[in-house]
Amino acid sequence: MSSQRINYIISELIDQYLIEDNLRPWIIGFSGGKDSTVVLTLVWRALLSIREELGDTALVRQVYVVNNDTLVENPIITDYIVEVLDCIRIAAIEQKLPINVQITVPKLEDSFWISFLGKGYPVPNNTFRWCTDRLKIKPTTQFILDKVDAMGEAIVLIGTRLSESATRAKSIRRHEIKGKRLTKHPLNPNTYTYPPIKDLYLEEVWYILNNEPSPWGYDNKKLFQIYADATADDYECPTVITDKTQPSCGQSRFGCWVCTVVKEDKSMMALINNGNQWMAPLLKYRDEMVAGRNISENRYATRRNGQAAQDADGHNQGNYTFEYRCEMLCKLLELQRDMQKIKPHMELISNQELVAIQINWYRDGFFAPKVTDIYNEVYKRNMPLENMQYQERLILEKVCAEHPEDYHLINDLVSLQKSKTILMNNNGLQGDIEKRLDNYLNQQ
Repeated sequence: MSSQRINYIISELIDQYLIEDNLRPWIIGFSGGKDSTVVLTLVWRALLSIREELGDTALVRQVYVVNNDTLVENPIITDYIVEVLDCIRIAAIEQKLPINVQITVPKLEDSFWISFLGKGYPVPNNTFRWCTDRLKIKPTTQFILDKVDAMGEAIVLIGTRLSESATRAKSIRRHEIKGKRLTKHPLNPNTYTYPPIKDLYLEEVWYILNNEPSPWGYDNKKLFQIYADATADDYECPTVITDKTQPSCGQSRFGCWVCTVVKEDKSMMALINNGNQWMAPLLKYRDEMVAGRNISENRYATRRNGQAAQDADGHNQGNYTFEYRCEMLCKLLELQRDMQKIKPHMELISNQELVAIQINWYRDGFFAPKVTDIYNEVYKRNMPLENMQYQERLILEKVCAEHPEDYHLINDLVSLQKSKTILMNNNGLQGDIEKRLDNYLNQQ
């Protein structure tokens, strides 16, 4: 690839940046993969060129580098992304560029573990693929809409290339306006898309990464090595969906370690085979989720809304049973405990998620065992995840000394009330309380 071709793309970026359009912010969906890295590299060089020619006063349009953290990312990618984003953040400040790093995460109630272990959703597959929208698309889309609300409009720079696939090429051509760089976003109002590298071939992408020094000072060889170690099909799970027909997931190097959409996680297998044997237990847990998905004994005969869910052969197809959720939570905590012996900083599930899982169990009428019971058994230490403050619990324990079952009842009722605050949803509180009281009375 000639420097002339690179310079042409940069000149287009410069021209677009300087257009007077009420300074609509630029938003770059940054996965850390090759294409989004190239987009940011060329944008960065464009900004430096603008400063050199026109001075700092010309750099008034804000550029947001948005990375989405699903909270279940491949740990190798997580470590890599943390390093890269830190470099970008520091370099942007040092070079006084209008580049802002933003990290989006799913809402607590939408997280993978709360959906799977808390609500009992069957893990995603090709026919029930709830993960990408909840974990990736919604958080980033909300950020875009917030910027649109603040600025009136926004421009999303995407790393989509015509040569990636026939589907993506068709999508780009369908929405583009001849002679125009920007196209209306088909899903988000007052939002435009701009694919600056749409005409690049894969070889050209790698040429830029291998021959153009990272403007934020990161070694692109690390990125190349990740791709080399993960020798699965070349596809990244997108952060920003620009077309309803666009596939939301696939044989993804930059995907979630819990991805059950694919039959086999070839990427993780390749990483393990290339020197990352410590990841093998993660793959085993992921495979267990796949294997347990359609076992009738693991599922209820009804969905969460009460609708019957059995196939013609009488196999249950509803949400997961409480027993199965407890089993898989126990295995997850055991996995986390063992992983932390190797990588102390690693967190597979947060304390906040554990609390939210307990809340969902309360709502479903499951009060024993508690999340704390499972955690304490695995870690052999107490972890106070109850929602009452410590002093409140001490007082209540004294008051209910002669009737400990009353202590548990009151604690559960307080937890139910506070759960509505945590998840910002007061619907159904009366029903949840009545369910717990019925459970208590039936035990008397």
